[in-house]
Amino acid sequence: MQTHDSDTQRHKVTGDVHLVLRCGKEVLFGQRQNTGFEDGAWHLPSGHLEADESVVTAVIREAKEEIGITLEPEDVQFAHIMHNSSSGGRMAFFFTVADWQGEPVNLELQKCSALEWFTLDALPDRMIDYCRVAIKHIADGSAFSVYGW
Repeated sequence: MQTHDSDTQRHKVTGDVHLVLRCGKEVLFGQRQNTGFEDGAWHLPSGHLEADESVVTAVIREAKEEIGITLEPEDVQFAHIMHNSSSGGRMAFFFTVADWQGEPVNLELQKCSALEWFTLDALPDRMIDYCRVAIKHIADGSAFSVYGW
């Protein structure tokens, strides 16, 4: 049996939220630019969990900030969680939404060069890899994955 010292430091992880916005068989992606990480790659609307915020509140906030749509909490459906090794460890929460108010528009022109809809069977060639892996898990109905460990 392994024992833990009271001096053992607890591991802290960053929480990310990802919006899988569905319109029929299509999912909305944005093309990254000027971020310093994977510029040119396609990625889901996403962001970091802030202090004193639930993951559902975070994805609702990110949807409004990044693509100008309004989500109701009851329309936000948990799809997947990924424990990603990047930056020392992240928990990436993926939520599917099929009902929203407003028309998605690119509100982060400095970080996103385009918005485009893709079907799950014809995803863009260039994506951030963990996102591609998570989308495959979501399509397969798998709620949990570990990436990069």
